[in-house]
Amino acid sequence: MQTLMIRLFAALSIPEAVADALIPLQAGVPGAGWRPKAAFHITLRFFGEVDEGTAERIDDALGAVRMKPFVQTLQGVGAFADADRLRAIYAAAAAGEPLVRLASKCEAAARRGGLKMETRSYRPHVTLAYLKGADPTRTAAWIARHNLFISDPWTVSSFGLYSSRLGRSGSVYHLEREYSLA
Repeated sequence: MQTLMIRLFAALSIPEAVADALIPLQAGVPGAGWRPKAAFHITLRFFGEVDEGTAERIDDALGAVRMKPFVQTLQGVGAFADADRLRAIYAAAAAGEPLVRLASKCEAAARRGGLKMETRSYRPHVTLAYLKGADPTRTAAWIARHNLFISDPWTVSSFGLYSSRLGRSGSVYHLEREYSLA
């Protein structure tokens, strides 16, 4: 019998008005695969492909997360790169103490679910585009042009557990559970 696997991550949704403010940034980088507004989110912890039992343990642990709602903004832009190529451009999330604490609680939920600790440092962001063959000079110019971007603040009072399914035009995300912070 084959075990059902599901690709999961915990994330903050982006309010419609903030997402609308990101759309004008999505131009001027040839080779960019711009993400649709519906895909905008701030990942708290990527869990990866997990079986149903692990998913249930993670869900239980995330459901126990408690902290006060907090105010969040996006501030600045940047790019992720491997040693040999640019991979993505993003709007940075202001990494205040409450956001980092929530991400830490999601990391603890992953550990309670049986997953190994994430070794990469947490860099909260909203992915705007994945890059394929993008010119580094054009990408640097895009970053310089938009680096002063600041979103309107919003109150984070919940976060979600999302599934991710790979489709022809990129990943499609589905909210599986929503957890209130209060």
